[in-house]
Amino acid sequence: MDFVVATNNSYKFKELKAIFRDYSGQDSSQQGLNRQGYNSQGRTLHMPAEYGITFSYEEKGETFFENAFGKADALYSLLKESGIEHPVIADDSGLVVPSLNGEPGIMSARYGRMEKGEELSDREKIDYLLSRLNETLNKSGSEQKKRSAYFVCSMVVILGTDRFFAVQETFHGEIALKPAGEGGFGYDPVFFIPSLKKTIAQLSDDNKNRISHRALAGRRILTLLDSLKTV
Repeated sequence: MDFVVATNNSYKFKELKAIFRDYSGQDSSQQGLNRQGYNSQGRTLHMPAEYGITFSYEEKGETFFENAFGKADALYSLLKESGIEHPVIADDSGLVVPSLNGEPGIMSARYGRMEKGEELSDREKIDYLLSRLNETLNKSGSEQKKRSAYFVCSMVVILGTDRFFAVQETFHGEIALKPAGEGGFGYDPVFFIPSLKKTIAQLSDDNKNRISHRALAGRRILTLLDSLKTV
């Protein structure tokens, strides 16, 4: 079955394809060991452009779920208008830093834009995040726990009119003192995993796609689809 992903972000699409590819229907400790799971399930992911669809969506929701569902619903409607009735997958993800009252949160992709007056690059958003956090900690103390952070991924799959599933997962870590690593995208270079003593950007793609918030949400969606037997 063909699924269309409600994104123009090639990095996000690549990650989701890898998560689908590596899914085996086994428990999480076995993920990535059966690379045939993706093909044997017969599920293929596509971007909107593959169907000649120009897709854009202005996120106006107040929660990750509202934004994820909004994107999925908007693309599903566009496809249906074009006579294409494929299921749609969308996610809204972001970084939450409790010491910053939840920033960047649902504004993760647009963080700092209002203050700076322009769209920031990934590195500029990281620099802005570090400056905000350091300023806050300088005022309130620098205990390590105040650098705690977590990623959120809310993922929605629309199978048909009034038929959808939604899941939400989190992945906890800390904000590093400075960026490290060349992999991943977004805030990955500054998201430190204490148990591994590495940032996400220092992990291989395979390792990231076993443990990340998007991987956790994606596998839950796939488990739900497996339970339906027909998709």
